[in-house]
Amino acid sequence: MKIAFFGTGLMGSGFVRRMRACGHEVNVWNRSAAKARALQDVGATSFDDPAAALAGAERVHLSLADDASVDAVLEPLAAAIAPGTWIVDHTTTAVTPTAERVARWRSRGRTFVHAPVFMGPANAKEGTGLMLLSGPKAQHEALLPALQQMTGKVVHVGEAPERAAAFKLFGNLTLIGIIGVLGDVNRLAHAVGISTPEAFSLFEHFNPGQTLPARAARIVSADVTQPSFELAMARKDVRLMIEEARRGGFDLHVMPGVAAMFDAAIARGDGALDVVAAARISS
Repeated sequence: MKIAFFGTGLMGSGFVRRMRACGHEVNVWNRSAAKARALQDVGATSFDDPAAALAGAERVHLSLADDASVDAVLEPLAAAIAPGTWIVDHTTTAVTPTAERVARWRSRGRTFVHAPVFMGPANAKEGTGLMLLSGPKAQHEALLPALQQMTGKVVHVGEAPERAAAFKLFGNLTLIGIIGVLGDVNRLAHAVGISTPEAFSLFEHFNPGQTLPARAARIVSADVTQPSFELAMARKDVRLMIEEARRGGFDLHVMPGVAAMFDAAIARGDGALDVVAAARISS
């Protein structure tokens, strides 16, 4: 198949190398032309003009920075993208603009599919990792063989075409949130005179990530009346963390927000419930 690929940064270049390894003919374009030309070593054809890269392409794939960059690249090409050409966007984008983008391209008689990924550059090159897809199930079935060449697992997350954007943000919120928590651990460690390597050695023996599925399941089930960790006691621990860090001259960044969430839950009478009660949305 002949594919046009727009956006050949770390992820995009990995995808292009994978596509070439699978035998596809790939035209590439990138705003920084040198990054596209670097893929000529695997047989991709680079173009300085994205419209020229479309010639003969049966699918267009994108791996760009954000909503604005996707629209900046695609909108000038609206008349140049042939009817029947699939547009598959792997960019992490926001939910509302994604829904609007799908509808806009549908009104033009084009099929736009959002397929964001949980993958690093090495995964893109190797065809491993996780890809999300949303939209009509028939689109999923039609695209599945091609997308399976690009990743280890493809998960269809719903018929609404913007749902993949939402689930991608859920995942990235969790990953980025972990970095914030580790930052607070590091600040608390320095406040009490423990080095970063020493503090983080805890995680060689204790993996809090293993509790995430069980905690999430408990939030879903609303089973909070038999606490394994009482909310009021968890709030006490957060207070100890914040106070101890301040004694050592450091302010925590994430825990004050957690404290505010816990305080709101306690104010509505949830203090004796399991700590996950704080994560519930009050109706």
